[in-house]
Amino acid sequence: SAYRLCTMRKLPSVLARTLTSGTNGSSVLPDMSEVRSRLRDIVGASTNWRDHVQAMQERKALHTLLAKQQEDLPPRRMKDSYLEVILPLGSQPEIREKYLNVHNSVRFGRILEDLDSLGVLICYTHTKQEMQPRSPLSIVTALVDKINLCKKIIYPDCDIKFTGNVSWVGRTSMEVKMHMLQLHDGDYSPVLDATFVMVARDPENKRPAFVNPLVPETPEEEEIFKQGESNKLKRIDFSTASLLKMAPTAEERNIIHDIFLNTLDTRQEGKGGTVSFRSRKLPPNSVWMEDAKLKGLQICHPQERNIFNRIFGGFLMRKAFELGWATACSYGGSRPFIVSVDDIMFQRPVEVGSLLLLSGQVCYTEKNYIQVRVHSEVYDADTREHQTTNIFHFTFVSENEVPRVVPKTYG
Repeated sequence: SAYRLCTMRKLPSVLARTLTSGTNGSSVLPDMSEVRSRLRDIVGASTNWRDHVQAMQERKALHTLLAKQQEDLPPRRMKDSYLEVILPLGSQPEIREKYLNVHNSVRFGRILEDLDSLGVLICYTHTKQEMQPRSPLSIVTALVDKINLCKKIIYPDCDIKFTGNVSWVGRTSMEVKMHMLQLHDGDYSPVLDATFVMVARDPENKRPAFVNPLVPETPEEEEIFKQGESNKLKRIDFSTASLLKMAPTAEERNIIHDIFLNTLDTRQEGKGGTVSFRSRKLPPNSVWMEDAKLKGLQICHPQERNIFNRIFGGFLMRKAFELGWATACSYGGSRPFIVSVDDIMFQRPVEVGSLLLLSGQVCYTEKNYIQVRVHSEVYDADTREHQTTNIFHFTFVSENEVPRVVPKTYG
């Protein structure tokens, strides 16, 4: 369907209880700054940009700790990677400013950054080797499969709790399910569900590396694991059905043809002329797709680097989301609210010092829903080449009904 309303697929309560039991002996949960400092410790990342080359050299020596085959690694359970993290917006007002937007709610781009960091830490928890403080694995985000929201507003002065665990494992990849809840009247209520796919690579981030297998323990866990397997198969089908490889289906061809016929200027017919394929007109209350764009540029400074000294995926997501939001805002003429995030593919890493070009495009509308595609590419000033790094899909709901977006070309 054109948009998907959020259905909360929370962990079944039985599973949530088994995962939480025994994970937090103390009531003090780690916060997001602790998540990031744990990640630096696990990888041995330097906090000083000048030392990053040496830090990466030191990681090379960890090659010897990699498993030769997956069977050599001990299997893990879902509860082994379960984490709970607090974002104390209510109890620590000093961190609120960073998360605040002009509408006095939480900046969703910041939440994307936090989910990305937490997803990576959950995977490191799943693959942790006893007696080995440093991990030989480079774990990076490959894909944000989906994020569904069921709250329009995230309050800037109430504590937020993130929970998550590894839900499916392949040979070198892991699916992570995360949930975000916010404290209201003494209870945490659901805000969003997120599914990320992470991949493990060698210490130099050059080749895939094996990860611990996952063993479901209960019928609920079996179900979640099966869902992860089916998500993987769907992704494979989706990539083989790309329009660059396959012709559109009969249904898709009809839709395209109908749009085309609706935009033909038929005024020539009555004058004894014939309709020209090049003579096009915009239907009422519509906007040409080519006129529904916004562009942005980022210089990628060392401050935005991740633990592997590439640009942090969460930062890229935040910047793309903010451009997507601005695109939806200028298109709809009123404040848009994010409903879902789909299919963010990380096609290549972004190096520190890159020029990052972002292009937001309204690509579908229905009633007051707006779907925005953000394309990001890096520009290399030396070679003058452009390379795609990511494609993002955001679905917003606007306060008012919006004009229809109409494509003019086949592309």
